[in-house]
Amino acid sequence: MADTLVIVESPAKAKTIGKYLGSKYIVKASMGHVRDLPKSQTAVDVTRGFEPKYITIRGKGDVLKALKDAAKKVKKVYLAADPDREGEAIAWHLAQYLGLDLDQPLRVVFNEITKDAIKEAFKHPRHINMDLVNAQQARRILDRLVGYNISPILWKKVRKGLSAGRVQSVTVKLIMDREREIQQFEPEEYWTIASKLLSMGKEFEAKFYGYGEEKVELSSEEDVKQVFDRIKDQKYVVQKVTKRERRRNPAAPFITSSLQQEAARKLNFRTAKTMRIAQELYEGIDVGNKEGAVGLITYMRTDSTRISTTAQNEAKEYILEKYGPDYVLAEPRAQTKNENAQDAHEAIRPTAVMRTPDEIKQFLSRDQLRLYRLIWERFLASQMSSAVLDTMSVDIEAGGVVFRATGSKVKFPGFMKVYIEGNDDGNEEESFLPPIEEGQVLELLDLESNQHFTQPPPRYSEARLVKTLEEKGIGRPSTYAPTMETIQKRGYVALEEKRFVPTELGEIVITLMEEFFPEILDVEFTANMESGLDSIEEGVTEWVKVLDSFYGDFAKRVAFAEEEMKEIEIKDEESDEMCELCGRVMVYKLGRFGKFLACSGFPDCRNTKAIVKEIGVKCPQCETGSIIERKSKKSRIFYGCNRYPECDFVSWDKPIARPCPKCSHLLVEKKRKKQGVSIVCTNCDYQEEADS
Repeated sequence: MADTLVIVESPAKAKTIGKYLGSKYIVKASMGHVRDLPKSQTAVDVTRGFEPKYITIRGKGDVLKALKDAAKKVKKVYLAADPDREGEAIAWHLAQYLGLDLDQPLRVVFNEITKDAIKEAFKHPRHINMDLVNAQQARRILDRLVGYNISPILWKKVRKGLSAGRVQSVTVKLIMDREREIQQFEPEEYWTIASKLLSMGKEFEAKFYGYGEEKVELSSEEDVKQVFDRIKDQKYVVQKVTKRERRRNPAAPFITSSLQQEAARKLNFRTAKTMRIAQELYEGIDVGNKEGAVGLITYMRTDSTRISTTAQNEAKEYILEKYGPDYVLAEPRAQTKNENAQDAHEAIRPTAVMRTPDEIKQFLSRDQLRLYRLIWERFLASQMSSAVLDTMSVDIEAGGVVFRATGSKVKFPGFMKVYIEGNDDGNEEESFLPPIEEGQVLELLDLESNQHFTQPPPRYSEARLVKTLEEKGIGRPSTYAPTMETIQKRGYVALEEKRFVPTELGEIVITLMEEFFPEILDVEFTANMESGLDSIEEGVTEWVKVLDSFYGDFAKRVAFAEEEMKEIEIKDEESDEMCELCGRVMVYKLGRFGKFLACSGFPDCRNTKAIVKEIGVKCPQCETGSIIERKSKKSRIFYGCNRYPECDFVSWDKPIARPCPKCSHLLVEKKRKKQGVSIVCTNCDYQEEADS
């Protein structure tokens, strides 16, 4: 007969844990949060120490009743929500509702859902940590005060349905600031000169460096002409050869933000998708045989790269058996700690490195397997020996002009045998130079100059934005996915070719907030607020003091904005199109998902339609329609015939307006991560490089 009730957040987690605990335990799920501030009011009494008014979340009544009934039938109740601030707050709310004694050790925490970890955790229950609870409570109240005070002003002055959040607003400002940088950017001209040379029968490339020891930038065609004049009819003599051995260390095991970034780069996962799948891997997957359901990774919300000694030893054993002693670390590698890290948990790693991706792939979905493999390989590589590379740098002189060539070759792969970290610009391929000696005269095969222009900074991708938010200390890794989802839902930003672009609505809202609430948009201020929340968690600062230090000036700004902020009328812009229903002119309207066309006769005529973007290409299928740019339900751009549904031609790749010179079929722009954009035929093997 069961005498202990264990409450977790999700049914999947409950199922996995229940299997380990046995028949004396009943494991039930709270289905996430059970109490929160009501949506209909601010529900924070600032005159009574920021006292919050919590209510049962709609739809959770039956869940809570079932938990209460179950609690009455047992001798002991344990609260085993996730091991973070949010989990601690859920445990506290449950204890409050169920009338549990907070002086008793009710809280059980574990970093991984495995048999040993669960058994050990239940041997050492602890009290609910009120510092963690108050840190989460302070964050929730702070966000409520900001949102529920600024949003009504925006409704009144701009448009109903708008919102302003503490972290979301500064995130939109970062995106808008980057757009301003791009618009104000003035490209600068520069030139490069590349010489193709021959040594020992092998070709290699050396680039213009400068004159003698001095590095020189080429800023005009005249500069290039001067170089060409100096090297005309000159011999290319090897002046200096430098050979070095370089060691390369692996990336640290994943933390939440680095997992989000790498999954975006290598798996093309959105941030929210990464966290959803990681949650599934953490809570437990049935992998058959004796194990059944088991948590495959450790807790995925962490900012620490710390690894337990047990996990290090297990990895060492696997590496020794699989790759040999040369790949084993002599001693554990010291991990650097981010100054903003709370270091509450281990890094994200597999719960058992012996459980390889290939062994359990039959039990995982395609996306679960891909993410698990990424986590498994990253962790294993972090515990392997460094790679050793032979590098070579060669200076070649011709008429006082110096060309430089560099190359590298893997001497010992080390961790690179398993995993190499990605970057936002793609991985550079290693190249090695042919044998070259000082004093050697090289044969010139070709000399080429190219004009270039400096490029503006790129718009933020999800991975770049996550990296920037982390570096600036804005929010916490667990908040990044919901923040990016919110700013898109509100219509403040849009994703174009996987890059964030501010909308007109986003620019209007941020411009108003820059004037009336500058501290909310200040990166340093927002980061300091995060530090304040951390100090509450550490027991250094009282949560009411942190809120009080913020609210005084903020309340004055709210009162000022209510009086002084002028109403903004978002005027409708007339289009060249006429309404096919009533004959009136169509106008551009601004909606949650950007601009659309609507009849100017609203509300008499409610005709609306999407803005069609022609690309100037005739439909290759029906030959009467034209190709237009469309968006899928997930906002992915694709191309289709404007005569749909009569013509069902679609293409993910952008068609171009000339036929294949080889077979006369359709040519499209193909985007590849490493090779960039190329033009390929949809029918034959014809391919060419796209103009840059």
